Amino acid sequence: MFTIAEPTPVLLRAKFFRGFADPSRLLILEALRGGPRNVSEIVRETGLSQPNVSNHLSCLRDCGLVVAEQRGRYVYYRLSDPRIEELLRLADEILADVATGVYQCTRYNVAIDENLLQT
Repeated sequence: MFTIAEPTPVLLRAKFFRGFADPSRLLILEALRGGPRNVSEIVRETGLSQPNVSNHLSCLRDCGLVVAEQRGRYVYYRLSDPRIEELLRLADEILADVATGVYQCTRYNVAIDENLLQT
């Protein structure tokens, strides 16, 4: 039998931010900043394919970042919490100050040792 260790706050934060780390998911979250959208509207607004949008919406729903609401024959998605929009806005503000460093950073593809995160 396997025992799953309690996740540390750092690991939970890393998992939370992973939802924001994929460009397709970020495009979808950006589209939802403007209010609820159905899949067709998100496809049109982001330029992503319908299967790609559906796949990422499923991920975002599972992670609790978006919620779905049935309206007639359409499902509309929205940000699950207004603080997500605030987090995206704050990211824009911070990027305005540090964009050059982020752009030039070559370390984002380096694997992170999870043992270091458990301390």
